[in-house]
Amino acid sequence: MRVALKECEWETVGEDLIVVFDAREATTLSDPDGQVAALLEELRRAPRTAAELSAALGGRGFHLSEEDVDRGLRGLDSLGLVEDADGRTLGDPDEDERHFSNLSFYGTHAALDRRRAGFLRSMREAHVLVLGVGGGGSSLVQCLAGLGVGEMTLVDQDSVEPRNFARQFLYHHADIGLSKAERAAAWVRDYDPGIKVNAVDRWVSAPEDLADLVPDVDLIAGGLDGHPHANLWANEAAVRAGVPYVLGGANRSQLMYLSVDPGRTACLACDYADRPAEDGPEGVAYRIAENMKLSNPLTGPMAMQVGSLLAFEAQRYLTGYEPPRAAGFRVTLDLRQGLVPEWQPLPKNPECPVCRLAPPRGDGAR
Repeated sequence: MRVALKECEWETVGEDLIVVFDAREATTLSDPDGQVAALLEELRRAPRTAAELSAALGGRGFHLSEEDVDRGLRGLDSLGLVEDADGRTLGDPDEDERHFSNLSFYGTHAALDRRRAGFLRSMREAHVLVLGVGGGGSSLVQCLAGLGVGEMTLVDQDSVEPRNFARQFLYHHADIGLSKAERAAAWVRDYDPGIKVNAVDRWVSAPEDLADLVPDVDLIAGGLDGHPHANLWANEAAVRAGVPYVLGGANRSQLMYLSVDPGRTACLACDYADRPAEDGPEGVAYRIAENMKLSNPLTGPMAMQVGSLLAFEAQRYLTGYEPPRAAGFRVTLDLRQGLVPEWQPLPKNPECPVCRLAPPRGDGAR
């Protein structure tokens, strides 16, 4: 394997070597004879194998065996400072340029056994079903497109209205009166013709309304309005298919997102079953809030925040660069408290009739 050094800097202080990769933290390594600094310098010259590095270091007076160098490289790998050189790019100059920032992001999480290009290929091979391309959904679509997702299916029944322009930046004045799903799909095609996109103009009134859309997707994301139980129906469709479901939204003073990993975490139906009794004060408050008809208070910054949170969680599921952050949790960001996130576990119901529908893990379920 050819080993590459990540974008780091270092300086010798006495017998120590101070190394910085992420600007918010520094690593101090004991290096009394300077051989670690020499190894970093040789890696900076060009990616090389342990054998090549052993020879180069020998020329500098450091007589280290290939095994010694390999142990040193494994140590640098444990600190997140090196990666597999052959996994840094996609191998296509145009694609590498288009995804320059995405590859750089994945470089932070790359290692000798985790290629940055591998993370990106997983995203490019993924198919995401986006439910709703309004407030948070329209921003989600833009984020997924920027991340280079390979295919999207966009579901919405609404048409573009002037009131949407405060928070939905996919659309233009000429789109007023036209299908949101169709216009959002057109935006994706114009943005990146390499992304396959399907528009579905459909009202969702039961889990069965999504049955023909979920078999070929790797993840469902977004949020449906129009009926208090719409997201419960989407949850059931996702659990039946064994597909992760990432959901988010907002009210007057909070942003929220959560994710469901079928067969592993609580689902939205588990959470719903844990609601207070309807005849008590809390239950009544839940019912009132659920059925309130609100003028939509979602502004552009709020919608973009929701969309980006959903995109981050979707990216975690699809690439595995880090574990999902909201799996089995409701994460809320309070506008009155400066958007500091709080995690609240979703109560897992062992008798949940929806969770029982999840296919066994390892049988092809995603």
